[in-house]
Amino acid sequence: MDGATHERFMREALEEADQAAEAGEVPVGAVVVRAGQVIARAHNRREMDADPTAHAEVLALRDAAETLGSWRLEDCDLYVTLEPCFMCAGAVVNARVRTLIFGAQDPKAGAVGSLANVPADARLNHRPEIVSGVLAESCGEVLRAFFAARRRGGAARS
Repeated sequence: MDGATHERFMREALEEADQAAEAGEVPVGAVVVRAGQVIARAHNRREMDADPTAHAEVLALRDAAETLGSWRLEDCDLYVTLEPCFMCAGAVVNARVRTLIFGAQDPKAGAVGSLANVPADARLNHRPEIVSGVLAESCGEVLRAFFAARRRGGAARS
């Protein structure tokens, strides 16, 4: 896929991140794309669901698998606004996602190049293609604004 296509779908993930922020969740959004169509979308819901695994990526992958009737998402691409953590990077590998596209890097928890590079580990049975930095500034700004508001007392804790 080309850069314009990646930006189009990342904007959809950013819409999900905005919904998370409005709900007081850390603003991370994700969409799963297959054959040029969004088949699943999600945003962080850890606070709302009281679930430590309710990250945008995991929720989007679950919805995509349910939509397709299979956990194998080999012909799907995952767009996420923030570099996945270890749990989410593992979910991407286990779901056999074709391509992982993310926006902002996460130097504190990212497991796709920052702290580690889980999907590139040659010992694993699947290694998705990785595209990083798509709309990174916009993706990072959503997070910076959220945490700035939180420091001022305007957002839920994460």
